[in-house]
Amino acid sequence: MFVQLRKMTVKEGHADKVIERFSAEGIIEKQEGLIDVTVLEKKVRRGDEEVVVMIRWESEEHWKQWEKSDAHIAAHKANKGKAQPDYMLGTEVSMYHVKAVKKGIQE
Repeated sequence: MFVQLRKMTVKEGHADKVIERFSAEGIIEKQEGLIDVTVLEKKVRRGDEEVVVMIRWESEEHWKQWEKSDAHIAAHKANKGKAQPDYMLGTEVSMYHVKAVKKGIQE
């Protein structure tokens, strides 16, 4: 399994906009090898907020197929030159190879 984590820091009060964008239906769900997309919001009382999007793939090869796909490239070209929303303070992207998964008891 291969995982991409996209951690985004946003101004206070704007996490819902990022959550909505990454929770909405898109073209990624139709990609071969996609396991799931999980959207996480860091619990904060006040101040800048953090949203993490975890995208799980069956393999790194499936992720590479997505990155090189016409649909993915077209989406990025459509946004090229557009200013990032002012509430976006930063984005960090990391890739991981899953080495172990432990499951709880399922009833």
